[in-house]
Amino acid sequence: MTQFGILMAVAFGGALGSLLRYFVAGAVQSAAWPGFPWGIFVVNISGGFVMGLIVELSAFKLQLAPEMRAFLTVGILGGYTTFSTFSLDSALLIQRGAYAGAAAYIVGSTALSIAALFAGMALVRAL
Repeated sequence: MTQFGILMAVAFGGALGSLLRYFVAGAVQSAAWPGFPWGIFVVNISGGFVMGLIVELSAFKLQLAPEMRAFLTVGILGGYTTFSTFSLDSALLIQRGAYAGAAAYIVGSTALSIAALFAGMALVRAL
């Protein structure tokens, strides 16, 4: 398949993953105790679990075509939660023994993403 085919697989998977996130997060949140973002919490955890399944299955059990791997990981799981990709990148750094890099990536991504969110909010409020 061409690069265009991979892009279409990612785009279609991303749309499906986004819809899945919307429905799963909404269903979980409406059934859960209020005051905590249980819906997205469940989406992030389940996305990480499914990413682990897909990565290991494609490495050891299945012969997934690049298009299918992109559809499932970048597309569906990327639309469902980018936290699954963050988790995979963190795990790969840890498996490689790059513990300082993993710690910097985990803490930096989390703290700086939250700080950037507040910076964006502050910029809009200042306008």
